[in-house]
Amino acid sequence: MNIKSKIEGNVHYVGVNDRHKDLFEGMWPLPYGVSYNSYLIDDDMIALIDTVDVCYFEIYLRKIRAIIGDRKINYLIINHMEPDHSGSIRLIKQYYPDIVIVGNKQTFGMIEGFYGVTGEQYMVKDGDFLALGKHILKFYMTPMVHWPETMMTFEKNHGILFAGDGFGCFGALDGGFLDSRINTDRYWDEMVRYYSNIVGKYGGPVQRALQKLADLPISVICSTHGPVWTENIPRVIDIYDRLSRYEAEEGVVIAYGTMYGNTELMAEKIAEELSARDIRNIVMYNVNRTNHSYILADVFRYRGLIVGAPTYSGSLYPAVEDLFTKLLLREIKGRYLGLFGSFCWAGTAVKKMGEIASKGNFELVGDPIEMKQSMKDITYTQCAHLAGAMADRLKKDRR
Repeated sequence: MNIKSKIEGNVHYVGVNDRHKDLFEGMWPLPYGVSYNSYLIDDDMIALIDTVDVCYFEIYLRKIRAIIGDRKINYLIINHMEPDHSGSIRLIKQYYPDIVIVGNKQTFGMIEGFYGVTGEQYMVKDGDFLALGKHILKFYMTPMVHWPETMMTFEKNHGILFAGDGFGCFGALDGGFLDSRINTDRYWDEMVRYYSNIVGKYGGPVQRALQKLADLPISVICSTHGPVWTENIPRVIDIYDRLSRYEAEEGVVIAYGTMYGNTELMAEKIAEELSARDIRNIVMYNVNRTNHSYILADVFRYRGLIVGAPTYSGSLYPAVEDLFTKLLLREIKGRYLGLFGSFCWAGTAVKKMGEIASKGNFELVGDPIEMKQSMKDITYTQCAHLAGAMADRLKKDRR
C-alpha cells in the first residue's frame, strides 16, 4: 500500500502537477503552475473521483496502478466536466472498459459530446447514496459552481468532501498535497485570484452550495485544484463565503491606461490624495503592464475602484474597455467607482466608461474628470476632489 498517497481511510490522492502551462483558460497567468487533482477510494468497490488533463494520463495511470495494481475500477465519479478534470475519461474507459460512470442528468450529455463515451451509467440526484464498502458516498448537486453539471461528493465515514472546483486555487503542489505537510502561504492569494478569475460571476450559486453543505461534519476538503485541506478548512470556507457575498476590505484599486504618461499623472495624484485622506490600502495598475487577473483579484478584495483611460481613436482605450468587460461579466456588487480620463482633441473615454459602468452594480462616487492634453492646476484640484469623495465614501463604512 502506498501510504504517501493516503488522505484518510482508504482514500488516496492521484492528482498531477502542470508546471508548463502559462495561462489557465488561455487568459490567467500561472506563475506557480496548477494541479489537477483526482482521488481514488480503494474499498470493496473501487471508485475514481474525477480525472486529470489528458496530457498527464501516463503519470496518472501509474499512480492509480501503484495503489490498486491490476484490479479493476468499478466507478468513475464525475463531479465536474471541465476538460482539465474530465480529459482522461476516454482513456480510463479504454483501460477499464467495465467501469460505471457516475454523474447527474447534466453530466452524461457532456461526456458523450466531448469524448464520445457511452456505456453503463449511474445517474444520481441530490441526496443519493453510493456504498463502496467501508466508504459511503452522498451526492450534492451544486449547479453553476461554476458549470451547470457541477456536484460535490461527501464521504460520510471520514467527513471527506470531494468539492470539484469548489474551494480550489491556482498553484502546483510542491512535494506533498496535504496542507498539514506543506507551506500554504502562497496559496491564499492564489485562492482569491482563482475565485475572482474563474468562479467570480457565480456568487449566488456558491452561497447556495455553502448553505447546502453547512451542516456536514467536513474534516477534509478535496478540491480539484490546490492542496487537500485538513488544518485550514475554516479559513478556506470563509474565503469562499466572503468572496461569494462580494464582501470587501477598505481600500482602492486604481486601474488606468496611459499612452504618454498624462493619464498616469492623474492616477498618481489621486493615489497621493487618498493616502493623505487616511486610506492605506491603495493598489495601482497600469492595465497594459499587468494581466487583468491580478486586477480582478484586488477588485474582489477592496471596495473602492477608480478607473482612468485616454480617448483612443475616438473611443475608449482598448485595454480599459477589456477590463470593464471582465468586471461586468463577474457581476460584482457593493463597489464604489470613480472615473477619470484624458483626450487630445475629442474626449470620449470618460463618457464611454460611464455608459459601460451604468450596466453594472457600481455606486458612482465623485465627479468624473476629463483632462484635455495635460495636467493643469484645475486638474490637480479635480483629482483631489475625486479622491476625497472616494475616501469619504469608504469612511462611512467604518461607522
